[in-house]
Amino acid sequence: MANRFTDRVAVVTGAGGGIGEAYARALHNEGARVVIAELNEEAGRAVADDLGDRALFVRTDVGDPESTDAMAAATMDAFGQIDHLVNNAAIFGDMELAGLTNVDYEYLNRFMNVNLMGALHCTRSVMRPMGKDGGGSIVNQSSTAAWMGISGFYGLAKAGLNFLTTSLAHELAHRNIRINAIAPGPTDTAAMNKQVPEAFHEPLIGSLAIKRLGTPADHVGPVLFLLSDEAQWMTGHIMAVDGGQITRI
Repeated sequence: MANRFTDRVAVVTGAGGGIGEAYARALHNEGARVVIAELNEEAGRAVADDLGDRALFVRTDVGDPESTDAMAAATMDAFGQIDHLVNNAAIFGDMELAGLTNVDYEYLNRFMNVNLMGALHCTRSVMRPMGKDGGGSIVNQSSTAAWMGISGFYGLAKAGLNFLTTSLAHELAHRNIRINAIAPGPTDTAAMNKQVPEAFHEPLIGSLAIKRLGTPADHVGPVLFLLSDEAQWMTGHIMAVDGGQITRI
């Protein structure tokens, strides 16, 4: 199991830090050639340089389909194939605090174009080379906010991402491309700590069945499983990894 991704090529968006970086490092550790598709050039290059061999940084704005097309082309030029995609990039740590009834429309449009449509842009960019080579797998980064009804436009984007996941799973099955999603609960990252002050951590942890915040490492195993051949009969599934925050029956 230590080399499930040998001879595979994986693209991870938003992999310049946080959970995305953890995904990229884990895939690389299991033998994959990894593309760090990141808008922040300094952060993305730092991760790729640290990984060294079998890693490539490509500056990518997932909200711009021309940029995601260029990312796919650069991946094919460098590695000749695309087997896996993790749609992790999102506006979160620096997200504006506003409700659906008062958020600025220009900001909302940009937000949704990244946090929802970005996954579609990247999927459309990689699906042809992925399907041409016999298929592959995609994991979208959702959130438990999709089911909570209290997270404004962030939750709206994640609920839309869940629908996008199930819809694309059916639409791309004929290409042998599987698409699933992971829905993290509250996870101890720099981005979350910008949004949730430390004073709110204790009541948040108290609401969980497992009494601690998640860590990026908690999400790595589920994502690698969904990407791997071990999940070859799974598609259109939204997997909550949340310490028991959400109960769905």
